Amino acid sequence: MQILEEMQSRGHEALTLLHHAPSGLRAALAVHSTVLGPAIAGVRLREQDEDLAIRGALALSESLTLKAALAGLNYGGGACVLMTPECGMDDPHAREALFRALGRQVRPMEARVVLTEDIGVSPADIAFVAQETRSTLGMHTDTSAVTGYGVYRGMKAAARFALGSESMRGVRVAILGVGAVGRTLAAHLHREGARLTVADDRPERAEALAEDLDGVTVVSCDQILDVPCDILAPCGYGHSIRSTDVPRLQCRLIAGGEHHPLTRRGEDAVKEAGIVYMPDFAINSAGLIAAATDLDMNQAAERVYQTVGRITAAAEQYGKAPHVVARKMAERRIALIGSLGGAGTWRHA
Repeated sequence: MQILEEMQSRGHEALTLLHHAPSGLRAALAVHSTVLGPAIAGVRLREQDEDLAIRGALALSESLTLKAALAGLNYGGGACVLMTPECGMDDPHAREALFRALGRQVRPMEARVVLTEDIGVSPADIAFVAQETRSTLGMHTDTSAVTGYGVYRGMKAAARFALGSESMRGVRVAILGVGAVGRTLAAHLHREGARLTVADDRPERAEALAEDLDGVTVVSCDQILDVPCDILAPCGYGHSIRSTDVPRLQCRLIAGGEHHPLTRRGEDAVKEAGIVYMPDFAINSAGLIAAATDLDMNQAAERVYQTVGRITAAAEQYGKAPHVVARKMAERRIALIGSLGGAGTWRHA
């Protein structure tokens, strides 16, 4: 992997590798942009190698830049991917040491980076980070629950454009990934009467969801891409839909909580296939909005609903794909604020 070439192509500002042997800390911290303010960095904890951690941090941080910009927040984008220590995470003291070590390493970067929770990381973990640095957000926000509800509201706004109605009653939705966000999304859709098919790389999670919600169909992760549905909702770890898989898809809309489920080539492929794609940075921002502002879950989700509505209105007016419009809107705000000469000093929207 040519790291500097990758950073240059995406417009990244910095990539830092963090290491602390006693705690087992090994992490990749990427800063994509600080034009709008300090880079808000989702912290992920996953079992993976160094190359995957770096790739994940670069991709996620770019998505966070667009998400914060589109949501109207005064933050840039960053990402911190932690590699699970070899000793595991079962010992609570080891977990505390890991996240406090992260906080100490980030402390000199407080002016540029703000850490918040993402996959595999809880508010309690961020509270450990906060013991070592002021540069944190989200300790008192159930980010996954808020994000899941925001995806549900954003999906309804996108469905009005792609399906002709925002009602989810009888709509066939295939959810790939039923972690915290996917489960929350499924519960809201089920309550409204959607017909759900779910899959997860940990099949027991999908089976548990089917036991809790009547009428849910469980398939494998590979099978779900072939399921006839109205909406495909990727809610996994990223790049769940490869460009070569696009011809298999039988949906009319892709809208889910997953960061970067498609590559740029994949985005082109779904556009060519006539499938509407509402990008992750437009639809999964409610948790970030709630963590960064004083808005509650309903208010944060309503902001997502309104944002998606603006995107689809512009897409219809100009005859452009919604994911193209969303990116242009985010990039325009970054360019306009950047033209003022320096990042803003206010953290709240």
